[in-house]
Amino acid sequence: MYYGKVLTKRLWILTFVMALLLGGLVLASPRLFAQSPDGAGGIVAEKSGAVPPETRVRQYGNLIGSVLDFVYQQFVDVVDPEILYRGAMKGMLDSLEDPYSAYLDANMMRDVNDVTKGNFGGVGLSISKPIESTPENPAYAEVASPLEDTPGWKAGLQTGDIILSVDGQDTQAIGLTAVVELLRGPAGTPVELVVRRGRNIEFPVTLVRSMIEVPTVKYGMIGDVGYIRIIEFSRPTAGRVQEALDSFVEAGYKGLVIDLRNNPGGLITSVVDVADKFIDSGVIVYTKSRLKYDSITFTANAKKTTVPKGLPTAVLINRGSASASEILSGALKDYHLAYLVGERTYGKGSVQKPIPLPNSDGIKITTARYYTPTDTNIDKIGIPPDRELKLLSLSEGDEKIYMALIKSGKISEYVKDREDMAAEDITRAAEEFALAYPLEARLLRRLIRMEVNRMKPAALYDLDYDTQLAASLEIVHNENFDDLMRNTKTLQDLQEEADLLAGDGAAAR
Repeated sequence: MYYGKVLTKRLWILTFVMALLLGGLVLASPRLFAQSPDGAGGIVAEKSGAVPPETRVRQYGNLIGSVLDFVYQQFVDVVDPEILYRGAMKGMLDSLEDPYSAYLDANMMRDVNDVTKGNFGGVGLSISKPIESTPENPAYAEVASPLEDTPGWKAGLQTGDIILSVDGQDTQAIGLTAVVELLRGPAGTPVELVVRRGRNIEFPVTLVRSMIEVPTVKYGMIGDVGYIRIIEFSRPTAGRVQEALDSFVEAGYKGLVIDLRNNPGGLITSVVDVADKFIDSGVIVYTKSRLKYDSITFTANAKKTTVPKGLPTAVLINRGSASASEILSGALKDYHLAYLVGERTYGKGSVQKPIPLPNSDGIKITTARYYTPTDTNIDKIGIPPDRELKLLSLSEGDEKIYMALIKSGKISEYVKDREDMAAEDITRAAEEFALAYPLEARLLRRLIRMEVNRMKPAALYDLDYDTQLAASLEIVHNENFDDLMRNTKTLQDLQEEADLLAGDGAAAR
C-alpha cells in the first residue's frame, strides 16, 4: 500500500516535470509547431486530402528544417549539422523502399562519376542487396556479377555469392551504398571479405583493390560463328560492337552469339545504339515516368542497322544479366531476331538518375520504368530464356568436397611451379585431384585453369566448362533458325500466359 502511494507520487512528479519540459520545448522553438496555418486542423486536412500535395511538401519541408534546427540547438552534446543533414537525407531516400534510390555522400558521388568515366578504385564486383532484413532472410550483399580481369574476378567470386562481411562489417546491418563504399578505395589497399557460396560453403577472401577500368566488349571468331561478349554498356560499347561486326564480316561469319551473362547494365543510350544495329524499324525501348518530359521512346533507324536480318543469332543470359542487358535481350526477343539461351535474367526494369547537389554529394533516384517493344515491364520478373540451360550446380555433398579443396589451397600450391601447364597437363592434374576430391572433371579442370591463368588476361571463352556457350554454338550451327524464331514467344505473350494461369489458379481456389 505504501509502495503504491510512493509510486503514485512519483508519477505525479514525473508528469509535472514532463509538462515543464514540453512547455519549454514549445517556448524555446515555437516555429517547430507552427507549420500549418490551421494548427492541428491542418494535419487532419492533410490526411483527408484537402491540402494539395505541393503545399504538403512545403509544410513537411519547413517542419524538417525546424526539427533540424531544434535538435542542433537543444541536443545535450554539440553535434555537427552535417551529421543531421546526412541522416535526414538517408532516411528520406530509404523511406522510398527502392533498392536503387539512395543518398550519395561526396565519396559515393565521386565514385559514380568515376564509373561514368570508366575507371575507379575497387574490387570489380557489381552487387545487389535486399532492402528488408529479417532473421529468416537476412539482407546480405550479393554478387550480381564480377567484372572480368578485376580482383574479384581473379579471386574466383561468382554471381550469387553472398558477401557476409567486408572488413568485419556485417553487410546485413548496412545499406547497399555503404557496402559499395567499403569495397571501393585506393588502388593497392587490401579489403577482407567473408563469402558464402551455396548453402554451406563459407570462406574468407582477401582482395587487393586496383584501378578498375570498366571493360565494354570482347570478341572473336569461334569457327565460322562470331562471338561478342558485352561486359557493360558504356559510351564506347556501340563502337566496339561495330568493330566486332566488321571483323566478323571480313571473316565470313555465318552466325552470331552475343554473350550478356553477368552484364549489370549501363547507359540506356548505349544499349539503344547496339540494338539499332539489329532492329531496322519500330520501338527499341520506351520509358514511363510521372513527368512527361522524362518519358522517352527510343526507335530504330534503318540507316544504322548493320546486321543482316535472318542471321542465326543466339543471346546468352543469366541471373547476372540486368537492366540494359535486359533491354537488348528483350528487344531482340520481341522482334524474333535472336534465340535466348541460359537462365532467367535479374529483373531490373527501372531507370535511375544521379543528381549532384551543391555541396558535392548527391542522390540517385529511380525516375522511370522501361518497357520492351511489346509493352512489357520485366521489373522483379526478369526475362526467361527460350532454352533453359544451367551451368554446373553442386549437390550438398559436392559443396563440402569443393569447400575442402578451396580451403586446402592445394590447387594454388600445385600450380605455383607449373605456370605453363598445357591442356593435357591440366587434364592429368584434374584426374589426380579427383582421387582425393571426387568432383566433376570439368569443374576440376576449370579450377586448375583459372589458377594457371590468374595473372593473365581472361580467356575469351572456355568451351570445356561453358556448356551454355557450347549449346548456343550448336543452335546457331545446326538448328533451323527460321523455325526457332517462328516458335518463340514475345514477352507480352509470356506475360499474358502468366496472367491467365494466375487467374485460373485464383478461380480454382
